[in-house]
Amino acid sequence: MDCVPALDEPLKKVLGPATAKVMAEHLGLHTVGDLLHHYPRRYEERGQLTHLADLPMDEHVTVVAQVADARLHTFASSRAPRGKGQRLEVTITDGSGRLQLVFFGAGVHKPHKELLPGTRAMFAGKVSVFNRRLQLAHPAYELLRGGAEETVETWAGALIPIYPATAKLESWKIGKALQTVLPSAQEAADPLPESLREGRGLVPLPEALLKIHRPHTKADIEEARARLKWDEAFVLQVALARRRYADTQLPAVPRRPRPDGILAAFDDRLPFTLTEGQRKVSEEIFADLATDHPMHRLLQGEVGSGKTMVALRAMLAVVDAGGQAAMLAPTEVLAQQHHRSVTEMMGDLAQGGMLGGAENATKVVLLTGSMGAAARRQALLDLATGEAGIVIGTHALIEDKVQFHDLGLVVVDEQHRFGVEQRDALRGKGKQPPHLLVMTATPIPRTVAMTVFGDLETSVLDQLPAGRSPIASHVVPAADKPHFLARAWERVREEVEKGHQAYVVCPRIGDEEEGAKAKKKSPEDEAEKRPPLAVLDTAEQLARGPLAGLRVEALHGRMHPDDKDAVMRRFAAGEVDVLVATTVIEVGVNVPNATVMVIMDADRFGVSQLHQLRGRVGRGSAPGLCLLVSEMPEASAARQRLNAVASTLDGFELSRIDLEQRREGDVLGQAQSGTRSSLRMLAVIDDEEVIAEAREEATGIVAADPELERLPALRTALDALLDEEREQYLEKG
Repeated sequence: MDCVPALDEPLKKVLGPATAKVMAEHLGLHTVGDLLHHYPRRYEERGQLTHLADLPMDEHVTVVAQVADARLHTFASSRAPRGKGQRLEVTITDGSGRLQLVFFGAGVHKPHKELLPGTRAMFAGKVSVFNRRLQLAHPAYELLRGGAEETVETWAGALIPIYPATAKLESWKIGKALQTVLPSAQEAADPLPESLREGRGLVPLPEALLKIHRPHTKADIEEARARLKWDEAFVLQVALARRRYADTQLPAVPRRPRPDGILAAFDDRLPFTLTEGQRKVSEEIFADLATDHPMHRLLQGEVGSGKTMVALRAMLAVVDAGGQAAMLAPTEVLAQQHHRSVTEMMGDLAQGGMLGGAENATKVVLLTGSMGAAARRQALLDLATGEAGIVIGTHALIEDKVQFHDLGLVVVDEQHRFGVEQRDALRGKGKQPPHLLVMTATPIPRTVAMTVFGDLETSVLDQLPAGRSPIASHVVPAADKPHFLARAWERVREEVEKGHQAYVVCPRIGDEEEGAKAKKKSPEDEAEKRPPLAVLDTAEQLARGPLAGLRVEALHGRMHPDDKDAVMRRFAAGEVDVLVATTVIEVGVNVPNATVMVIMDADRFGVSQLHQLRGRVGRGSAPGLCLLVSEMPEASAARQRLNAVASTLDGFELSRIDLEQRREGDVLGQAQSGTRSSLRMLAVIDDEEVIAEAREEATGIVAADPELERLPALRTALDALLDEEREQYLEKG
């Protein structure tokens, strides 16, 4: 989509090395095509000025305003002790508000001559506060008077595009660069098949690029946006459709359970009946496993909806059919826990080859990086000989040394922590590609599933198993109402007196290096001037103060795996009343006796993460309670987020709220890697229809012409999308 021949001219040839360097380093733009796809964030109308009243703090802004007055002050300073220091203060207005600009020292002369009252200009800079007033210090500016020919030309036209800019390159400089390359837009090869474009009434790509950068009317902008959204959705969906198509062309060994095998024996012993949802999803999985091409299925389920049970039955079905199943977990704690819960659920069916093992039992082995050499050797041997039907481990499973006898199924837990490369490495361990089941407890709205996991079929478990208790959630405003926090600790004591246990979750560990604290703070952090609460400090304070006399222990990710495991075992065995932990407990820790969770500085966590954490309580027959402690003021966005979490237990509803509040880039797993999101125009939540329709069109086109031989421009766009870091799109973070 980015580099179409004739548009792959490097920017340094067109714009000169200095500008090109800034564009490459700060905006990730390297070619003429990249720049043409750097769309305006919004548009200013001549004569209708930005609202200075709602400028965001600490952000780089571009405003169009008129100079109200300008005053030059002299002052004494260490550099100019005789009162020779100069400061120019310029007040600008747009009718909605006023903003002060300040220039110092030698930098005052040019603006003093140019910024006379009545002058209109575009100003760009970072908004800061001085003496309780908003100001821009040393802003860059561009006069909007009909002075120089070029300025009039550049800003002719009613709508001024405002581009995503950086401190090193203001919006209008990007605008000027675009004027230089805009004629190349005529060369843009159109990736949409003509029939599709005409059928949907979309303008051709060259026209869309011209209209997005030089619109004459608002209708131009709408037309261009509608077209460019389709490009993004369609090219991405074609990439995913081709991946799905390629997967259906791979051979796989069909795996069908035996009527009298280990799965039947396991089902006979279950002390409860499966939910309707578990049965339905299991049937979908068994149908996929019986085909001769690999299953690729995403299993979404709320925390505690019984995904592990569904995955275990799928693994047993494969063992029945003579194959092996591997389950990958993102952390050692989680791998150990899965291993514990699987062996407990299976009982003597997990004791293959041992005294007391059931007749069709198999071995269930654990494989993690921190295992001792002897245990590891034995586990590797059991896998190579086929003695172990099921292996559970971390990415240690992917290493070269690990050989399987006959790998039939890979189950990946918490997919967003595994990339496609890792899935592929594990796939390569089978004689033929194994079947794949991906589990996630983070509910994903339908469109995101279609975009991010578009190469997988989706199953949803939305029913909680019988006997799971409801969880009540409340926000505890610690700053406004300190007595609420005191009451929260009383509630923890009351639960412990009833024989239950509690979690207290904190955002950080507390033994970080000084350097880590010096990281750039967000405006909210700045406002609070307080680092987030830490596990080690909180555990100590609680044990000495409000929870004195209770058995309080700490758990965090930097502990030695054995120590972590020991603490978790003590907690699971009821020997610890209150576990103060980081989010290491977010995934998969299962202690039915824990009924209350207090999340400190809850505003520091994302919506989905809070929902995940909350799912750790109420796992037994007693009702769960989750208290979200925050010092953020009532009106803040952070508090609204917490109120949303407290008001619903529906994970899908929350994931929508979460998405609306975050940038799309995070959804596509790219915020972590720092690359630009390849979605410039498309909003995953708002453009649900476009994505769904694009998926349908893409599937049809790929089925008819898998190699896209009849659509060379689409192939080129696809290569550009999958080029460079774009692979990450399909690698799910």
